[in-house]
Amino acid sequence: MKTVPRQRPSDNATSSGGMVVAPHWLATEAGAKVLEQGGNAIEALVAASAALSVLYPHFCGLGGDAVWLVADRAGSATVFLGIGQAARFIPDLPAIPLRGPLSAMTTACLADSWGQVLDYSHSHWQGRLSITGLLDDAVALAQDGFDVSPSQEFWHRFRASEVTQWPGFQEIFSRDGIQRQPALASSLRAIADRGVREFYEGELGARIASGLRAAGSPLTAADLASTRTLREQPLMQRYRDVTLLAPPPPTQGATTLAIMGVLSSFDLGRLDPASAEFYHLLVEAVKRAFLDRPSIADPAFADVNVARLLDGRRLAAKARSIDLDRALPWPHPFQTADTAFLAATDSAGRSVAMLQSLYFDWGSGVVAGDTGILWQNRGAAFSLDPASPNCIRAGKRPFYTLNPGIALKDGRPCLLYGTQGADGQPQTLALLLSLLIDHGLDPLAALSRPRFLLGRTFSDSRDSLKIEAHAGDLLLAELADRGHQVGRIEPFSQLGGHAGIIRLRPDGTIIAAHDPRSDGGAIGL
Repeated sequence: MKTVPRQRPSDNATSSGGMVVAPHWLATEAGAKVLEQGGNAIEALVAASAALSVLYPHFCGLGGDAVWLVADRAGSATVFLGIGQAARFIPDLPAIPLRGPLSAMTTACLADSWGQVLDYSHSHWQGRLSITGLLDDAVALAQDGFDVSPSQEFWHRFRASEVTQWPGFQEIFSRDGIQRQPALASSLRAIADRGVREFYEGELGARIASGLRAAGSPLTAADLASTRTLREQPLMQRYRDVTLLAPPPPTQGATTLAIMGVLSSFDLGRLDPASAEFYHLLVEAVKRAFLDRPSIADPAFADVNVARLLDGRRLAAKARSIDLDRALPWPHPFQTADTAFLAATDSAGRSVAMLQSLYFDWGSGVVAGDTGILWQNRGAAFSLDPASPNCIRAGKRPFYTLNPGIALKDGRPCLLYGTQGADGQPQTLALLLSLLIDHGLDPLAALSRPRFLLGRTFSDSRDSLKIEAHAGDLLLAELADRGHQVGRIEPFSQLGGHAGIIRLRPDGTIIAAHDPRSDGGAIGL
């Protein structure tokens, strides 16, 4: 399955035999080739995920994590939490650093999640493909090279003053516009030859542990060996005539569902989706749900009352607290991070939505020795406050922003969706879901609408409401009149995130798009 460049896919595609969306077109192509060869949606997305771990090193990679949501045509759904845990031995810290080796204090679970979802594919979906062949495209891309994407160029320029201080980083980034990563190709080849546990318990795992130790990370070979993907049941929330599925804690899936639960009290379909009233309601619902978010943490270490977070009467009370004319002041700290969303559905209606991430763009900035693997900085998501549910503990998983979604209608998948953007993820998903469900927009039209982002960003440290400029001056002025502290970001801003959507219609037609803000697209069969 070596990559043979073809015409770049469009942002929007229609088919009836299957679909793949990803934020880089070569990753989309890697997944579509698996579907063409008779593979299922899980197998296609493993190939796309592996390719993207090479193509989008600023957002995801082998040194990161992944969250998967899978559902068959009958609506039977499962979540795979490929989330690494904190090191067994954590040094005393005055503060948790955002970058560097001490931010690289959680293990990476992406590779293990590939193995877990493939096991599920074999046992439940009659899958026949192994990790060996599914990594061919990723190995070829890492070895032979590819044109650096505009997204990667943007984030490299943005961090230009920092990357020179990151050990080993310059070796994995090309200066001539072509990215070649032979060390990463070797690591991927080792996984293909010896299986995913090679990353954790094999010779590759030993080299990873040695490289991290040399850089100053507290992670050990024993930490890698104990890394496992968790299989869980999804959370559910009714919205209009569909059931929304989301991953459970420690992800913020409950936050996205709570926003939609608050919005269910309003008839958004009667509102102009370009109006200030529409955006005001979305923003105010986000605020109410985010006030509960600090209680979300690893349920193995903290008591997370999801039933309370999603209680219908409580969400209705939150809706009643919204003043249609005035904005609620917003003191919530905003966290930035970057992620990559991929989705696939096959001819049998089996569907997968997943997100993979290094947390911040470029993760910790630490490369694990000679492996070519850039490690995540998920340790920066922990708190040092002993009273916080998210306080760091040995073996604990941090609060997690990744929350891909699937919507069921009449018990069958009808929407696959997700987005990059950390704290912005639930905000973007609320907008997209209302546009898709309340207003019936097709995926590309929904993805092209102006986005909002509540909180601090790289460009504005205020907790203001950022609106993409193609929303128009009148909308911004009317939101300001309601008491929102409004800021403007450029149209189709990178801060707006890279989202993807697949819509499955009852007649078998599949319509999909990946974000016009990304380097990706959709390919249908």
